[in-house]
Amino acid sequence: MSELAEPFNISQQAVSKHLAYLERAELIEKRQEGRQRLCALRPEAFEDIVVWVRKCREFWDASFDQFELLVKEIKVKEKKSARRRK
Repeated sequence: MSELAEPFNISQQAVSKHLAYLERAELIEKRQEGRQRLCALRPEAFEDIVVWVRKCREFWDASFDQFELLVKEIKVKEKKSARRRK
């Protein structure tokens, strides 16, 4: 823990708390070797995150595309309306 905390200028308690969250999320696993507690990343868990982010990105891309079409539609209607008023 002290090795992890040192470069970030945070307490060992804060590092421990962050690692507990990562462990609960199954992104890391902890194990005890003698007096040391070792942490290891679980790369396969990050694949789930990648899949989730891709789905979110697809949703937002589609939403922004629809929004862009709507804005263009409104602009066209405004131009037509402005021409009629002239």
